[in-house]
Amino acid sequence: MPLLSPKRQITIPKDVCDRLHVEPGDELDIFEHEGHVTLVKKRKGASRGALKHLTADHRYSDEESLIDAILSGGPPGSKNEREHR
Repeated sequence: MPLLSPKRQITIPKDVCDRLHVEPGDELDIFEHEGHVTLVKKRKGASRGALKHLTADHRYSDEESLIDAILSGGPPGSKNEREHR
């Protein structure tokens, strides 16, 4: 049974790592809910393509968009932006 070290570290058993394809140096996300801890291996490129359906609005430059976001207090549609109108 893995124990928590004084540095708050645990050792994941090798057979578990082998089954889950977790290797030394892999990045893990840690989630806690109702007393349970879940580790999720981050996968490189997992979010690739998540925003590919979006297209740029060429009526605005990046600089104009940045200035508008700063002056309005947030991105379009945000709570701060709606309060300032």
